[in-house]
Amino acid sequence: MKALRLRYQTIEFDDIDIHVRTLRDNQQFSDVDGVAEKLGISSASWPLFGIIWASGRVLAHLMVDYDVEGRRILEVGCGIALASLVLNHRQADITATDYHPEAEKFLHENVRLNQGESIPFVRTGWEDDPAALGRFDLIIGSDLLYEHEHVDALSQFVERHATPQGDVVLVDPGRGHHARFSKRMVSMGYSHQQHRPEPADYLEQPFRGQILQYHR
Repeated sequence: MKALRLRYQTIEFDDIDIHVRTLRDNQQFSDVDGVAEKLGISSASWPLFGIIWASGRVLAHLMVDYDVEGRRILEVGCGIALASLVLNHRQADITATDYHPEAEKFLHENVRLNQGESIPFVRTGWEDDPAALGRFDLIIGSDLLYEHEHVDALSQFVERHATPQGDVVLVDPGRGHHARFSKRMVSMGYSHQQHRPEPADYLEQPFRGQILQYHR
């Protein structure tokens, strides 16, 4: 099996520089011990965690000046966790989660590259219920509603881990599931707003998705 090819880059957010190690592209794959396969992660989906996607960049830019004072924050399905790295630079109280078995290693390396404080990480699926995770004042994520069944799984995960007055901020690229998710969140007592990110001139192509915000 070929060694993973990696990419190192610096992403600029106004006066903040975030250094990241990612996979070189979405053709990389390494599951020597079959750990990912046992978790149900196919070879095709294996590299998706290790790429910075447009939705992740939008979320990270949103977190540059988002009000996080005194809030406990959770990034769900963090992947490379660019938003978490931005928040860590701001010395926010951020915890990251992902289902992928390699996400934690990349997170720790990227924290080291940015000389930041350690970011707590929990490998978990949305249908798992790790008691140690607790509740959060702000839950964030990007491109999470990938499949139809993710609407139920993610909304139930949010219900278990959001504080009673918690906020949820998601960036959705437009896969066709966010309307059902928003309806589910409203049924759980959340108000709902959505808008396109403007401006988004830091992206190579126009962003067709939405920033989804929920509050109760």
